[in-house]
Amino acid sequence: MRIAVIADTHLPRGARRLSDPCLRELDRADLILHAGDFVTVEVLEELRQLGPVEAVHGNRDDAELQALLPARRVIEVDSRRIGIVHEPGRRQGRASRLGALFPGCDAVVYGHTHLADVERHGDLLLLNPGSPTERRRAPARTMATLVLTPKGFDTNICSV
Repeated sequence: MRIAVIADTHLPRGARRLSDPCLRELDRADLILHAGDFVTVEVLEELRQLGPVEAVHGNRDDAELQALLPARRVIEVDSRRIGIVHEPGRRQGRASRLGALFPGCDAVVYGHTHLADVERHGDLLLLNPGSPTERRRAPARTMATLVLTPKGFDTNICSV
């Protein structure tokens, strides 16, 4: 199972769009996870044309999208539980906070910071894919891929 992970797309905005490398990764995936800040429902619908999407809303999403998507959720994929949330709170204590928010999960995907990050907190994988459209303080626009393996997850941060 190959999962494409994105967050903070902030679309539409001027001529901004998802890059061709990002679209190729999304198209290759069996599942797309979006950790919020799409901005409009149309962006969610465009992603759904590429494949199944599991998502949460972010703080910049319009009211229609916020009514449609939860603020946080847990999904199960091949017997693995993955929590998804947009706002992880302050960096200090983040790993413990996310672990407490999502007990029993194998991984937590979060957004909001625009900074790609992969870390372990005990047995819990914490993953922020960054942003494929708005790098802010990050060195590059990014997304992530997760490949489920018998022992867990193979994680890759991709510059797009």
